[in-house]
Amino acid sequence: MAPVPGSRSAASRVFAVLLVAAVVIGALVAVYLVVEAQRAIRAEAERVTAATAIALASSPDAVSALGAGDEARATRLLEPYATNVVDDAGLDFITVMTVEGTRVTHPDPEQIGGQYLGTIPDEPRALTEEFTGTLGPSVRTIVPVRDAGGALIGWVAAGVTTESITETLVRRLPLTLGITAGLIALGAGGALIARRATRRIAGDLPPGQVRDAVSSYESIRTLGEALRAQTHEHGNRMHTAVALLELGRRDEAIEILTETSRQSQSLVDQVTARRHGDPAVGALLLGKASQAKERGIDWRLHLDPDAPRSPLSTVDSVSVLGNLVDNAMDAAADSADRWVEVSLNSAADGGIVLEVSDSGPGVPPALREQIFAQGFSTKPAGAQGRGVGLALVRSVVTGAGGDVTVSTDPTTFRVVLPAATGTRRQGS
Repeated sequence: MAPVPGSRSAASRVFAVLLVAAVVIGALVAVYLVVEAQRAIRAEAERVTAATAIALASSPDAVSALGAGDEARATRLLEPYATNVVDDAGLDFITVMTVEGTRVTHPDPEQIGGQYLGTIPDEPRALTEEFTGTLGPSVRTIVPVRDAGGALIGWVAAGVTTESITETLVRRLPLTLGITAGLIALGAGGALIARRATRRIAGDLPPGQVRDAVSSYESIRTLGEALRAQTHEHGNRMHTAVALLELGRRDEAIEILTETSRQSQSLVDQVTARRHGDPAVGALLLGKASQAKERGIDWRLHLDPDAPRSPLSTVDSVSVLGNLVDNAMDAAADSADRWVEVSLNSAADGGIVLEVSDSGPGVPPALREQIFAQGFSTKPAGAQGRGVGLALVRSVVTGAGGDVTVSTDPTTFRVVLPAATGTRRQGS
């Protein structure tokens, strides 16, 4: 099967989807890491400013200098001390001030003696905020300074500018970008492996032709099983008839052959009565009838002779009907009253309604959607794989603009298809 010119292969599409997914996940991880790093850096800034301000406000030097009431002396004593603390703690400023907010220390000496720019609490308590001061926007914590008697004698504010927070974040970006690049690289590697594995299975076929190939395989499989069962049944009857003739029991041989002819003719009459019937589908139904009899299942067939032509190709029609009948017979085989019923009728809107019912135990409500998922099966995996049939049925039916549902009492798979318009899509 040659690929369609200009169409992307299934392997390439798998690679593209997985690669895009890896890039999107990598980008989301990068955004998360940046946001989380920014939050962590800000939280760290708040913690450091609060701890530093509390420690400085509790130091004997600050209490002594502010308690004396001499601002000039307080500046001489506390300015060098505050500068050292700023360097050691990695802060941008420490401002010691009077009760009214007059600065006695500041990184810019010209600002000493000016009014503190920030919120001074109405009552003595610690306060952390973001405020724009002389050094720009900053995260700062202000705490009260109390004397030995507990009276308020001043304030200490410690802060980190948002510019410093941003610089810290930028320094951490290489690690974030490295993690992101690693995730994308792993995703790209997985996409390459998936493409190679898909190509081994599907070659360079596009997805549509891959599905057609699976449909063709399923069609040939189910039709082959049906014809094998029909051949086996007729062979058994013929052998029995020949043996009876050899024994001289002609009447019994004629009865067996007549009964076989009558049953086959009844089915043939129903199949051939359809004006828009498909010979391959007719052969499938006749074969499945023999297969049902071989398995001890009562076969019931109801075909509306006026049902419109199906929009499906011969291959897809055989694949859909064959898979539904196979599932029904497998389910019916586990019940005491074994029967499978197939009906094909006209829909009210001019389309086609195909129903396949069985006497099986039914599908639990929780699994009614899962049974159509690729790879899902309630049966053990066999040589033919597992979880392909119903997933293929839904893919084919929805691709033709139809719908497939399942109900209970009895278990019934209902396929609704629009009537064919123009030439049907050719099977592969």
